[in-house]
Amino acid sequence: MNYVYIVECKDTTLYTGWTTDIQRRIKEHNEGKGAKYTRCRYPVVLKYYEEFDNKQEAMKREYEIKQLTRQKKIDLFNKK
Repeated sequence: MNYVYIVECKDTTLYTGWTTDIQRRIKEHNEGKGAKYTRCRYPVVLKYYEEFDNKQEAMKREYEIKQLTRQKKIDLFNKK
């Protein structure tokens, strides 16, 4: 399974990424071993995720979400 996710960083900014293991990835972010963006902004809190059958679909959706405004991203995780 592949996942696209949005986390909220300690400075309230949002980070969007994709992974094959969401639990591991959140743990990495919270240990300062995740993406460069989150390394100085942890701890992070998982706010939203979607599941996909393959990497290509997940990466396509990650790109789509990254193009959204902050408010539209917040709307995504407030709907769930």
